[in-house]
Amino acid sequence: QVQLLESGGGLVQAGGSLRLSCAASGSIFSIDNMGWYRQAPGKQREVVAVITKSGTTTYADSVKGRFTISRDNAKNTVYLQMNSLKPEDTAVYYCNADLLLVGSTISYRAYWGQGTQVTVSS
Repeated sequence: QVQLLESGGGLVQAGGSLRLSCAASGSIFSIDNMGWYRQAPGKQREVVAVITKSGTTTYADSVKGRFTISRDNAKNTVYLQMNSLKPEDTAVYYCNADLLLVGSTISYRAYWGQGTQVTVSS
């Protein structure tokens, strides 16, 4: 069984900070790209940040300078440090990871966490 377990979501006031974590578990041989996505009510899912295995990062314009994505390959975990949070950051945040499972041929597949709610109050 492969799972992406998210944690760190919650309710914070505007200007506050929150740190999301997502740990991949299971018979994982390797992890390629990892990222965070979010979806607000009535809106489509959007990319927040992605990070490659080597650490190259990409951010949505709306979060640049405020959010930082990082990963710990030894722990199969990706993080999203969110600072200076705004009410418009309110959304369900989803973890994504491209995984190569043990015993499979070289073919990465995208896996998703179930989402964690982030609510920023004004």
